[in-house]
Amino acid sequence: MQDNDEIEVDVSEIVHVLLNKIWVIILVGVIVGLVAIASTYLFVTPQYESTTKMYVLSKQDSNTLTSQDMQTSLSLTKDYAELIKSRTVTEGVITQLNLNLTHEQLLGKMTVDSATDTRILSISVRDKDPYEACEIANAIRDVAANHIKNVMDIDAVNVVESANIPEQKVSPSVTKNGVIGGILGVIAAVAIVLIAYISNDTIKNQEDVERYLGLSTLGTIPISEDERKKKKRKKQKKQNKKKIMLQLKQKMFKLIK
Repeated sequence: MQDNDEIEVDVSEIVHVLLNKIWVIILVGVIVGLVAIASTYLFVTPQYESTTKMYVLSKQDSNTLTSQDMQTSLSLTKDYAELIKSRTVTEGVITQLNLNLTHEQLLGKMTVDSATDTRILSISVRDKDPYEACEIANAIRDVAANHIKNVMDIDAVNVVESANIPEQKVSPSVTKNGVIGGILGVIAAVAIVLIAYISNDTIKNQEDVERYLGLSTLGTIPISEDERKKKKRKKQKKQNKKKIMLQLKQKMFKLIK
């Protein structure tokens, strides 16, 4: 060991330590991944998303529509999006549907997007109830259409697509959460193994004496027959443990599939 008490780390030894514990690391990753999957099923409420689309045009007479009118409409798309998210619209929807929500809570359920270079606005609503998500999305569109016409002094807001009743949930992703949980489990297991290795200052062999203490060894004491048998039994026990862990890992993978 150096005078300044720096810890020397041998990369090859670290790799060797990790390889010796590879099944433990994998097992921890699998277990944490399974816990994440189970937690997702048990504790995370599925969310459904319904989307409606509306088309806003400042002039209805297509014969007199100019490129300047088009550019003006495009530039106003952000204004329309802000009007849709205004308190007037959200509170109107809450009153109309008798929702037990605040303005902020309804905003958290909805998103308003517009495709590039179009005047089509998409209103999406997420909710644990697919029917309610559809109903809220359509109500927001209708209330917002009237509000936009009143504020922007335009002729009409056309419905491009009514909201649908979603059949598939959009969140949570069980697979994604399982993979993330597995990765975090592996990282945690690797960190614990490395910390245990680095903090272990036990002298195990002649090389450790020379490396860490800077001393030369004059000789070694041979292991007795009883000690040799104990080591052999310990090694056999370790191998049996690895086999059990491997079988457990295979069973877990079958359960996942």
